[in-house]
Amino acid sequence: MAKLTKPLTNTEVKQAKPKDKVYKLSDGGGLLMRIRTNGSKTWIFDYYKPHSKSRTSIGFGSYPEVSLAQARKKRDEARELIAHEIDPKEYKDDQLRDKQLAAKHTFESVTADWFAIKKTKIAETTSISLWRNFKNHVFPKIGHRPIDKLLAPEVITVLKPLAAKGSLETISKVIGHINEVMRYAVNTGLLHHNSLAGIRSAFETPKVTHLATLNPEELPELMKAIQYASIKLTTRCLIEWQLHTMVRPREAAEAKWCEIDFEKCLWVIPAERMKMKVEHSVPLSPQALAILEIIKPVSIHREFIFPADRHPNKPSNAQTANKALSRMGFKGRLVAHGMRAIASTTLNEQGFDGDVIESALAHQEQNEVRKAYNHAQYLDRRRVLMCWWSEHIENATTGRKATVTNIKQFQSV
Repeated sequence: MAKLTKPLTNTEVKQAKPKDKVYKLSDGGGLLMRIRTNGSKTWIFDYYKPHSKSRTSIGFGSYPEVSLAQARKKRDEARELIAHEIDPKEYKDDQLRDKQLAAKHTFESVTADWFAIKKTKIAETTSISLWRNFKNHVFPKIGHRPIDKLLAPEVITVLKPLAAKGSLETISKVIGHINEVMRYAVNTGLLHHNSLAGIRSAFETPKVTHLATLNPEELPELMKAIQYASIKLTTRCLIEWQLHTMVRPREAAEAKWCEIDFEKCLWVIPAERMKMKVEHSVPLSPQALAILEIIKPVSIHREFIFPADRHPNKPSNAQTANKALSRMGFKGRLVAHGMRAIASTTLNEQGFDGDVIESALAHQEQNEVRKAYNHAQYLDRRRVLMCWWSEHIENATTGRKATVTNIKQFQSV
């Protein structure tokens, strides 16, 4: 018959004295109290590993911080794990690791890791705005929270003040970026699933507002206004440069002389200055080259083609064209970015290949193979398109109209 172990009493545990050597008191079921020579008392649980059956032990803490009753509870929980073939020590280590990871992987820290990659794919101004939204509207309330503990109701509550202000556009952007962070956490193994995937449905959908632009038939009005406006030469050239090249306002304002290849009549914008972080080549029409000749005396000795007025070593502000258009009477009717829409609408109406137009506008092609093909094959066709567009602008300036014969001539090249 197996020897039965008499359970310990609280008095025995309390009065246990140190000896010359370390010794143990057994409470039964694998629970032991170890008394060291210095008088410290610790709880130990001896057991056989579920799979290897090798003998090992796990500590339950020190007495009196862990009482006899608490130690017995820990023993019972450990024995239940063993009954399910789970090693208590491995389980404890896993639990500790999960807690450490949770403490390390707060929503803010994971967002910072995601942002380090995200900002390499977007424009600098966009990345600054994105991070500002997190700092102002998200981090103060949930930045410290372990990312695996975040639930939809909590995040919805955080964003409600924005909804109360009517900032639906901001909410939409923030929710989109929050979900990008959560998907990043899932893909890197920090989460099993995205618990915030549906929070967008808790808010109104913002109304789509298109950038102000003119109808193609209003181009002569714009050219006449530019021609007679009381604006600086640099600003006038900047607006016309953007119109002829079909680039975005910032790309135009920050243009550099070193990017212009006069022999090939080509402007090569480096990837870091493009919205989609992909190098973009712009074939330059004779009219675009003429603009450069006009601005040469002003800035050929400087880095930027369109230097800032007060700080000529810096480029013009991306909002310079917008402010000038507003002063010319186009406030609410046209913004600088809207000039791209005038070009796009006109070229599509005239039957130019849509893919070539999209390539000229530097709209990113998702298919890498097709993108490489487009870059190689479309450049000559884009040169034809850009020349037609510049002649169309010139005709709008002088009051002439491009004839069907002219268009077909350009299309057939």
